Amino acid sequence: MPSISVASLSWHTPDNYPLFDDLSVTFGTVRTGLVGRNGTGKSTLLRLIAGELTLVSGTISGATSVGILHQSADLTGAVTIADLFGVAGQVALLERAARGEATVEELAEADWTLEARIEAALAGLGLDLPAETPLERLSGGQRTRARLAALMFDAPDALLLDEPTNHLDREGRAFVMEALQGWKGCAVIASHDRTLLEGMDAIVELTSLGAKTYGGNYSAYRAAKDAELAAAEQGLAKAERGVAETQARAQAAAERKARTDRQGRQMRASGSQSKMLMDKAKERSESSGGAAARLRDRQAEEAGAALEEARAALEVLEPLAMDVPPSGLAAGRDVLKVAGLRFGYPGGAPLLDDVSLTIRGPERVAISGPNGAGKSTLLACLAGALQPQAGSVAVQVPAVLIDQHMSLLHPDETVAEAFARLDPDAGENARRAVLARFLFRGEDAHRRIGTLSGGQKMRAGLACTLGHSRPRQLLLLDEPNNHLDLVAVETLEAGLNAYDGALLVVSHDETFLRRIGVGRRVEL
Repeated sequence: MPSISVASLSWHTPDNYPLFDDLSVTFGTVRTGLVGRNGTGKSTLLRLIAGELTLVSGTISGATSVGILHQSADLTGAVTIADLFGVAGQVALLERAARGEATVEELAEADWTLEARIEAALAGLGLDLPAETPLERLSGGQRTRARLAALMFDAPDALLLDEPTNHLDREGRAFVMEALQGWKGCAVIASHDRTLLEGMDAIVELTSLGAKTYGGNYSAYRAAKDAELAAAEQGLAKAERGVAETQARAQAAAERKARTDRQGRQMRASGSQSKMLMDKAKERSESSGGAAARLRDRQAEEAGAALEEARAALEVLEPLAMDVPPSGLAAGRDVLKVAGLRFGYPGGAPLLDDVSLTIRGPERVAISGPNGAGKSTLLACLAGALQPQAGSVAVQVPAVLIDQHMSLLHPDETVAEAFARLDPDAGENARRAVLARFLFRGEDAHRRIGTLSGGQKMRAGLACTLGHSRPRQLLLLDEPNNHLDLVAVETLEAGLNAYDGALLVVSHDETFLRRIGVGRRVEL
């Protein structure tokens, strides 16, 4: 099976922003996880490899056929599962044959194993559906799995998958991971799902500087990154020592020169040496002192440059830490009481029926259940966005809903304006102090929300909620780490781990739930 080789690739966005500059990377005939911060071009690289975008310069070679799975469903012209597989005509022929309506010529062309092979492909992704099933009857998660089944059915040289487990429940994620484990050949999977990345054979990290390949799965990649961080920390310490030693040498040289100059003035004043000898001594001293000063200046400049380089290297690798203020939630305080809640959309059966839940103190609770079970609907009811048809909801502390789109923020406002809108009672100095604690200092506080990366937007949302003058003591989190890169997810985890209030979380990401300390689950 061929690999994919990208050589000297350059590409600009339509507004002429240089996304790739002389990028070279090889994806072998293994499962490769493609990671990187939002905006580094992961999705664009997959589209370039698939031939959906035109190269500016460079080459992409290797696989002659690729199948690409986009984050958003591209179902143009597809009405049924058979359409998705590109075999609607052949399935229709088999149906005519079953009714005795096919001609002799058509019967000779019929692929009698087709339906069984489609069923097997769907079963590999946990779907038991006939080929004529309309796509409109499938949930979003089922459509994603059906699209992946259709790609694998075509048996391309390479699979290109863009966030294939986004929005999938635990069962759906498990089927996708199992299907990929059975794939033989080149597969490039752009993902922030650390559980999925644990099953990779290699990790390629995409940055503004290019691409770097790490052998092994996500754990091996993290170990390598930790080693790089340790080396960067040692490099910074060494650079700081170099600056301190250079400054100490300069100070000692300045003190020696001051002593020499003082002695020269004393000897000149005493008249013990001739003026000619004293002038020559002064000339030699000034000449050697000037050379020494230039050497010290060069050493100081080199030490300073090394220090800045070491700091920059550390900033790229160092985990982000935020100073989260305490919420003040007492351990025995009643936070949330839900009793007999029922909700259904007009014309349908109740989506939620007799749901009861109590949270007391800084508990961390996850709402679990398959796609369509009503998890997001429950959070909307608790936040007051939807009105239950029966039962009661009592939120007894200040609370806020944070969803994956950070909907509480408006794209056309700045970070500072968003904070002022959401917390009008806070003074200007207090708001500036909070934004600084969440790393929005100076001009960063005046950046518009719409220009922020996913991680920056999440930080802004956390600043406006956790840093509120009336601290939010209950966070309702609806898939908050969807669409975030790994650095942004770790930023979110750091913020939530520093938070001392209560959490009610909807997420299918088991690693995320474990790392934020979820201690109880409610199954819908």
